[in-house]
Amino acid sequence: MAKYSTGSGGDSAGGSCELCGSDGGDLQTANVAGATLQVCDSCARDHGENERTTGSDSSRDEQNRKRKAAQNAAKLQDAQRADTSHWEDGADYDDDQLPYLVSKYGERVTEARQDEGLQTSELAEELDLDEADILAVEQGRATQANVGGSTIKALEQYLDIDLVESN
Repeated sequence: MAKYSTGSGGDSAGGSCELCGSDGGDLQTANVAGATLQVCDSCARDHGENERTTGSDSSRDEQNRKRKAAQNAAKLQDAQRADTSHWEDGADYDDDQLPYLVSKYGERVTEARQDEGLQTSELAEELDLDEADILAVEQGRATQANVGGSTIKALEQYLDIDLVESN
């Protein structure tokens, strides 16, 4: 069979390696660059991306499949447990929800800040806010950055602008 075959020919018994073309020997099934190929031991070791199997390895494959399933179940269970170690003490995130903001709220904040002659770092220091939150608001990413409603309220009051959409 030609070098770099698509794997369409023959079985592993007595065939040739689909990568290097060597004849004879026991061929293995290996995943090479996304393709499942019958390859020799050398090519499987050098180019295979996953565990190689021969016809006699079906029980080992079953064990590996079960082990992988158990590992995935354990990872899922760990992910479902809440890790609150990184939360701030006393913070109640539900009480500081971001309100609905007006269209182009970021441009309003940027313009008002510039009218005051302040840099984002100066405004952050003046309001005792995180500069990253102010930048997120100015860039229109308040929701994605999880900016709290208290930040919006502080910006509205200090810059004398309306950012919250009125009903």
